[in-house]
Amino acid sequence: MLEDRLLVQRFNAGDTQALRRIYEKYKDDLFAVAGALLGDATVVEDVVHDVVVAFASQAGRFELKGSLKGYLAICVANRARNVGRRNRPRDWHEELKPGPQPDTAQLLLDAELHQMVRSALAHLPAEQHDAIILHVIGSLRFREIARQTGESVNTVKSRYRYGIARLRSQLNGQVER
Repeated sequence: MLEDRLLVQRFNAGDTQALRRIYEKYKDDLFAVAGALLGDATVVEDVVHDVVVAFASQAGRFELKGSLKGYLAICVANRARNVGRRNRPRDWHEELKPGPQPDTAQLLLDAELHQMVRSALAHLPAEQHDAIILHVIGSLRFREIARQTGESVNTVKSRYRYGIARLRSQLNGQVER
């Protein structure tokens, strides 16, 4: 957190290395969040790029009010949601079906399980879906999600809990732990 505050100060002072460090530090998390929401690698890259460019345009006037990772993850989730709405007619789940894996049967089972979970996630209400993705994939705490979205912590926790319950119901007996 202290490193992020220092990076933001340097970023606001016009230090391009600070922006590069911020990107390098959080790019994997941002790609994971966008990937979980969209699934299409090309669109995921575009979303993360758009968010980084928009963030860069705030140099000199950006105020960090929470965690930098949380802020950027919420920006990616919002941008991904907007892009997803535009591309809604396409069924991206079908594009993600894994091809035959030559290695082992376990790879095929893992891919099938992954697809079942992605499909079940896609059928959740957007608020529940996003709470799960941001908490599990984005590794954000409920408090940070609440701060960044303007919702109460209890609302975020409830959305997460209800989403998990719906996933369990949808995947009843299909997924072994």
